[in-house]
Amino acid sequence: MATIQDVAKLAGLSRTTVSRVINQHPYVTDEKKRLVMNAMEELNYVPNSSARRLRKQQTETIAVYVPRITNPFFSQMVEVMGNYASDKGYQLILCQTSYSRNQEINYLELLKTKQVDGLILTSIENEWSDIEPYMNFGPIMLCNEYNDEADVPTVYLNQVEGGYIGTRHLIEQGHTKIGYCSGDNTASRVASDRYKGYKKALAEAGLPVNDEWFLTSAYSIEDGKRIFQTIASMQNPPTAVFTGSDEVAAGIWKEAVNHQWRVPDDLAIIGFDDQPIADLIGLTTIEQPIEEIAKRAMEQMIQTIEKKLPSKKKEIQLDFKLVKRRST
Repeated sequence: MATIQDVAKLAGLSRTTVSRVINQHPYVTDEKKRLVMNAMEELNYVPNSSARRLRKQQTETIAVYVPRITNPFFSQMVEVMGNYASDKGYQLILCQTSYSRNQEINYLELLKTKQVDGLILTSIENEWSDIEPYMNFGPIMLCNEYNDEADVPTVYLNQVEGGYIGTRHLIEQGHTKIGYCSGDNTASRVASDRYKGYKKALAEAGLPVNDEWFLTSAYSIEDGKRIFQTIASMQNPPTAVFTGSDEVAAGIWKEAVNHQWRVPDDLAIIGFDDQPIADLIGLTTIEQPIEEIAKRAMEQMIQTIEKKLPSKKKEIQLDFKLVKRRST
């Protein structure tokens, strides 16, 4: 097996020069780079990446936390992040928290034990005061989720606006009995802010908030089916429902059809995210620019790592878009 000394000998250069070329050190001439690369190719020499990372005191690895990888919103986000990171010489570790506080804390140990260079949180399960101490061990940033207490870079959308846009659209379609469906409204700032937007739109239209139409613990298609059954059992059901997920909306629609309800005549449905399933079934939804969110977040994290920037508040806010289809 060829060594770095063999490469230096064949290239007619010093071992130090070869090392500088391998580690992309500045101030090495193009001619010397060419000689080293040719020698490496002829000898089939592959640099020891572990040793190189040790010298740089970096793992060139970034952890991304998601609550559910089966949610297309998060899987698409991770795919875009992974491609961008790979282009920059980094790799990802995917950490699925499954909405578990203990799991989230366990994964934070990756930063403390120097197994990753930084963490991107797409959701938060714990109080920020429990997460903040881990910032002593490396950069942490938020993507999608946001928190006023978090003094870290954040890429997000104003979820109050998202909830408002969707609810206002249903009101403009003539609905006065509008239900609201989300995941955990107490733990997630994203979910709670969307609910604020929902209530804001109702208040502007002079419509009351009916607590019976507030439906929670909905994350998947199966949850959506359960939500429809709840709506169908009501003596005074809503005529429209705002959901925080295209998956949940699809489940509601599927079960509505199974019970001979017409969408949107008997029940109008609006989703969130604009996942591929929304376009496939004709679901009105709120589009989130997933690719841009993911790229901006990974770009910010890599800059923070490489430039050794201090972790401090830097907000990048993107915009929503209402996509009208046949479910409303």
